[in-house]
Amino acid sequence: MAVMFERLPTVPTSQELVDRAFRRSTRAASSRKKDEAMLMTAGNILSDNLTNLVRKYPSFVNIPPFYYDLADAVVGVDEMRIHLSRVSWAAAQIRTITKEHLAEMKGAKDKPSVRRASFGRMASVMKSIEKDLLFLNDARQKLRFMPTVDPDLPTIIVAGYPNVGKSSFMTAVTGARPEIASYPFTTKGVGVGHFTRGHQRYQVVDTPGLLDRPLCERNEIELQAIAALRHLRGVVLYILDPSEHCGFSLEEQLRLLEDIQPWLRLPVLVVANKVDIAPYDGIGMTMSTLSGTGVAEVLDRMVEILEEEEGRTKE
Repeated sequence: MAVMFERLPTVPTSQELVDRAFRRSTRAASSRKKDEAMLMTAGNILSDNLTNLVRKYPSFVNIPPFYYDLADAVVGVDEMRIHLSRVSWAAAQIRTITKEHLAEMKGAKDKPSVRRASFGRMASVMKSIEKDLLFLNDARQKLRFMPTVDPDLPTIIVAGYPNVGKSSFMTAVTGARPEIASYPFTTKGVGVGHFTRGHQRYQVVDTPGLLDRPLCERNEIELQAIAALRHLRGVVLYILDPSEHCGFSLEEQLRLLEDIQPWLRLPVLVVANKVDIAPYDGIGMTMSTLSGTGVAEVLDRMVEILEEEEGRTKE
């Protein structure tokens, strides 16, 4: 999961925070200035909890564009900022309430009434941000399970219709079954695998549920998640199945290729798979992930393209 999101704290409800603060405040009741102590304790617990909650969320200013776009797709960055700002406002309001009522207590004859009034105002402020806290906790659940894709690693993004051989290609080149996890922007698992050439580590990403059907069938979240892929240091491997054993015609597969290319804006290598079943000479590179024929050559070409892209970015 993304390091910047994995440690996001659980967000309590407004009532849970209020109960915690007021319960803790009763422990100060044995002190000589019990009402002042109770007020300060409750105010500090509420304001500190809210302030710390906001601080633990990323600012979204300096995070990699890949993660920014994914977070925007999943939870809406602007909307999250609004909810965080309301929580910050509540923390400031509670600090103000605490200060004002402490000052009022100095000359008050009925200090318990002042304390109760302050508690009532604090509870009202907390109730006003109940929806904000619920939103942030829901966002936290989604952000914590963002993919483990490293935007700084050279990346092969594997695309194509289901059953064309994407997963078997990943297994062949990474030497192990890829890590599979479900993420909020797709109902299916995203596969991530790695391999090393020399001192350079590469990652291979399969995105079932994203790059396996026409864009016109996508919802807005899926489109934004697809757009985020363009921020990777990547190249797209588009796998065709000319045998059509995948269940989709070659014409449909080629249409999908035309559909996603403008969105990704990344170099694309088109490779025909399953050529041991149905030989195909309509494209430059072919392979069989079942027999292993041509897989090494395809991987070599992908690495070459990535190195060429790296060279261009440094010019």
